Amino acid sequence: MATTKAKSKAATATSAAAPAARKNGTAQAGSRPAAGKMGTISVADLPLPEGYVPRLDLPKGYRPSADEEYMSARQLEYFRRKLLVWRHELIEESQQTIENLRDEVRDVGDEAERATRETENSLELRTRDRYRKLIGKIDKAIKRIDDGRYGYCEETDEEIGIERLDARPIATLCLDAQERWEHRQRQMGD
Repeated sequence: MATTKAKSKAATATSAAAPAARKNGTAQAGSRPAAGKMGTISVADLPLPEGYVPRLDLPKGYRPSADEEYMSARQLEYFRRKLLVWRHELIEESQQTIENLRDEVRDVGDEAERATRETENSLELRTRDRYRKLIGKIDKAIKRIDDGRYGYCEETDEEIGIERLDARPIATLCLDAQERWEHRQRQMGD
C-alpha cells in the first residue's frame, strides 16, 4: 500500500510539474503528455524524441487545418511527430514499470498486502501489454506515413479527416467504415 501511495504521489508531482516545464521550455522526456491528452499544446512545440531528425520544420503552435492540402508535407510531419512522441512516452512508462517491479520488496509478511500488490502488479502488466499493442499500431501508422498511405481509409480509400486523426492518430478507417466495423463486431458478439 505504501508503494502505491508513493507511486501516486510521484505521478501527481510529475503531472503537476509537466505543464510548467513545457511552458518554460524545460520539459523532460518523461513529462510529455500522451498523444491523446495534448489538449492545447501543439506537437510542434514539444521537444523532439532523442535521435529524431525532422523532415520539415513546423511553425510554433502549428496544427493541421482543413484549409491546407490534405496530407501535405507539413501535416505528415505533424502526425509523424505526434506518433513518435506518443510512442516515446509509452516506452518510457513501460521501462518505469519494469524498474518499479524489479525494485519492489518481495518480502511482505501480511497476506492481504501481498495479494494487493499482486493485483496491482497484474493490472499494471496488463496496461503495459495494451501499451505494447498500441506501440505496434503506432509503428504501423508511421510506416503508412512513409508509404504515403497515411490519412486514407484502408477499406474505402476515402480521407479519414484531420480532426479524427488529431484525436486518434492511429486511425486506419474513416468514420463510416469504423461504424460498419463496430456494427459487425456487435452482431458477432451477440
